[in-house]
Amino acid sequence: MEYRRLGQAGVKVSALSLGSWVTYGKQVDIDAAAASMKAAYDRGVNFFDNAEAYSGGQAEEIMGAALKRLGWRRGSYLVSTKFYWGLADGPNEKNTLNRKRLMEAIDGSLRRFGLEYIDLVFCHRPDPDTSMEEVVRAMSDMVSSGKAVYWGTSEWSAEQIREAYAIADRRNLHVPWMEQPQYNIFVRDKVEKEFAPLYDDPGLGLTTWSPLASGVLTGKYASGVPLNSRLALPGMEWLKESAATPERVAAVERLRPLAADLGASLAQLAIAFCARNPRVSTVITGASRPEQVAENLKAIELLPKLDDGVMAAIQEAVRGVK
Repeated sequence: MEYRRLGQAGVKVSALSLGSWVTYGKQVDIDAAAASMKAAYDRGVNFFDNAEAYSGGQAEEIMGAALKRLGWRRGSYLVSTKFYWGLADGPNEKNTLNRKRLMEAIDGSLRRFGLEYIDLVFCHRPDPDTSMEEVVRAMSDMVSSGKAVYWGTSEWSAEQIREAYAIADRRNLHVPWMEQPQYNIFVRDKVEKEFAPLYDDPGLGLTTWSPLASGVLTGKYASGVPLNSRLALPGMEWLKESAATPERVAAVERLRPLAADLGASLAQLAIAFCARNPRVSTVITGASRPEQVAENLKAIELLPKLDDGVMAAIQEAVRGVK
């Protein structure tokens, strides 16, 4: 496994990591989570991603129970969580980053994880109704209290990140170190263009999600949506409509022979594509079985094969497809 600094932060994350969105609580119980996490950890993964809102808090509970069962040394791994959507419908509890909610949210996550601190805490979305100063000060205080080690953002714009950093720097507060954007062969503009000015100054790190475009880049949707797939889950209809478009499915079929020539699966090619970007600190992968973890993590072995010619062939295969 390769390890990369989280932007300009001193901490290092494995180039490939394991996330819990959709799967933990809906497709994966504690036994399966522990097995998959062990498979990842044994192959060098040291970062496990989560969020308060995943399965209404169940994903944190399952991951926390798995961590307790596995008994790993706390310094050997990092976990994350994210706040914004909330777990209740009150006016100060849903879709907000107000100080009250953030203070209550971190305590709730710590209880569900059964941990004394969380390594990476993200603002899951920007909050247009709370001042940036209030958000930055609350997140900085979260770090100062020892309940979080680093804080960052998820799906924020470059302008919003720059504003948050400027406030923190001006007020001598803890600055945001990382952003978690979607990044895959189809979705690239934010990572490759919009954020470009932020990598050297202030030194933004990326923990990217959806390298497989919700499974579309595995090629399993070539003949429709399988009943046991993520896009077939109740409540995921919105994702099905945006992810498995005919244009994307056709583009994946154009990628299939390229992956075969490299001796790799489509999933490995898609994950390696993301990890090849030196600005990406870690690519968050998803899996419901240890075997799936093992196959996905083989993508790290593909990196030396992704030369300029292969990258150009990938670009041509997906040209014009979003």
